[in-house]
Amino acid sequence: MQELITTPAGDARITRFPAPARKRRAVLALGHGAGGGIAAPDLQVLAATLPGRGIDVVLVEQPWVVAGKKLAPAPKTLDAGWLPVAAAVRTAARKKPFLVGGRSAGARVACRTGAATGAAGVVALAFPLHPPGRPEKSRAEELLGTGLPTLVVQGATDPFGTPGEFPELPGTHRLDALPAGDHSFTAKKTEEPVLDALADAVTQWIDELLR
Repeated sequence: MQELITTPAGDARITRFPAPARKRRAVLALGHGAGGGIAAPDLQVLAATLPGRGIDVVLVEQPWVVAGKKLAPAPKTLDAGWLPVAAAVRTAARKKPFLVGGRSAGARVACRTGAATGAAGVVALAFPLHPPGRPEKSRAEELLGTGLPTLVVQGATDPFGTPGEFPELPGTHRLDALPAGDHSFTAKKTEEPVLDALADAVTQWIDELLR
């Protein structure tokens, strides 16, 4: 089920993957990265898996993608395109716990705006800790400053930041280091796929958060 939502940055589009009504216990809104849309494998595996575990998944396409543009705008514009969507999804959640998240640039948006949306927590997939080959350009402050329980799921060979590069996280945060996977969570042919492990990590964290 799709819906357009008007934002200051243009129309955003949401696609809902609802859990069975009697099992629904939380709602998770997820944004995409700067280099692609909601077809990303990690977003799709969560949309396919989590509803069966009682968690609504709402995939959010930012206005620049809906408009057919190829380049993502500045962070302030990304945030402006996200906040009204998060507000609409939270309202529709009808007092069920509401969480935000995303992959790569979408994870950064969720980290920057999570507290403002009233979310109970943040799911950061493939958080781009720094540009490839530029560890001095750290974006750790966005992650450390969420002010909310935050899960980071990171592939072992992510050029935007391997699990070992992350700073010490506060007690509210968890880093789940997968045994393989690049920035798209693609494993080598000699390695086991990690997408199922990613879905399990997100489910377990949400389970613990809701207790």
